Amino acid sequence: MTAYSDSQLQHFADSVKTTAKALGFHDVGISDIDLSRHEKFLQAWLDNGYHGDMQFMQNHGMKRARPAELLPGTVRVVCVRLNYLPPDASFARTLKQNQLGYISRYAVGRDYHKVLRNKLKKLGEALRETLPEVAFRPFVDSAPVLEHALAEKAGIGWTGKHSLTLSKQAGSWFFLGELFINLPLPVDSPVEPACGSCTACMTLCPTGAIVEPYVVDARKCISYLTIELDGSIPEPLRSKMGNRIYGCDDCQLACPWNRFAPLTDEPDFEAREGLLGLPLTELFSWSESQFLKRTEGSPIRRIGFQRWRRNIAVAMGNADSSDEIIAQLKEAISGDDPLVAEHAQWALDQQLAQQNRESRHTQRLIRVVEKGLPRDA
Repeated sequence: MTAYSDSQLQHFADSVKTTAKALGFHDVGISDIDLSRHEKFLQAWLDNGYHGDMQFMQNHGMKRARPAELLPGTVRVVCVRLNYLPPDASFARTLKQNQLGYISRYAVGRDYHKVLRNKLKKLGEALRETLPEVAFRPFVDSAPVLEHALAEKAGIGWTGKHSLTLSKQAGSWFFLGELFINLPLPVDSPVEPACGSCTACMTLCPTGAIVEPYVVDARKCISYLTIELDGSIPEPLRSKMGNRIYGCDDCQLACPWNRFAPLTDEPDFEAREGLLGLPLTELFSWSESQFLKRTEGSPIRRIGFQRWRRNIAVAMGNADSSDEIIAQLKEAISGDDPLVAEHAQWALDQQLAQQNRESRHTQRLIRVVEKGLPRDA
């Protein structure tokens, strides 16, 4: 690598940021690769088993905190932010109507991995046009990278108590991406944390997954349960999942900083027709071919048809009682694979118990009314 002057390196850094903004990124910063202070926290998180069944977290160990081990020669990381909040998010409407399926708002558009990776690749190629000897590699949530720690060092934002990156300008409704490079560009300064004494995200998490500030027990997190967990969802957590069938946004919805979050101007992240706010019964009726067609190019596809139906079955158990839901659950119990059938049976039990309660309540009301009627009525 050629030795460059400080002024030349500053020019290259400015050029990288200008190009990143031209590619559509909403913020960009540069970090060094020293994440050593995060290693003890990462190890403690792993030792506590908070990663659940995500063995890849355990397998990679401290490589997450050592970028040069992931890509030898790396000395800097260009960190980028891309806002994703769609124009018609409809958070409250969907969460309050428990017979509709709630999908985390990051997943209602095109798969963000592809969108960000393509832009990062173009950013690296633009840098290489000026400096042919530059080596780079883009990463988007698909390799052992401590992306929030790097974003914090690069000045993109600070790490909130829900463990996500927060920005005063954008809240937390954004994706992060990284470009590892072997060029010693000048680094940016971290921003001051601004959570203060607020604990809204911790208080309002449906399952209590944020066990202490900045620490999430993935085994309780609805995003983990609906996306990463392969097998059976623990019964004590099912009733707390509500109608969330893919991911969860509650910790972000609770955060005051998200009142200032802008809508995305990236067309790929706008909500797809046929995914947002659909009835659970309609979603549960999809065949596997329909599921694959409807989720083509979406991050939802990665969980597969079986887990999709498992998640919807749980949501149906949490929905208001419905004869249509009960009929679908009975059919699933007799005809589906064991994992879906198990969750459908649980859901059916919830539906029938709810109908029994409603029936008893109705009978009590009838007796009260009859008791107050005149004898000759």
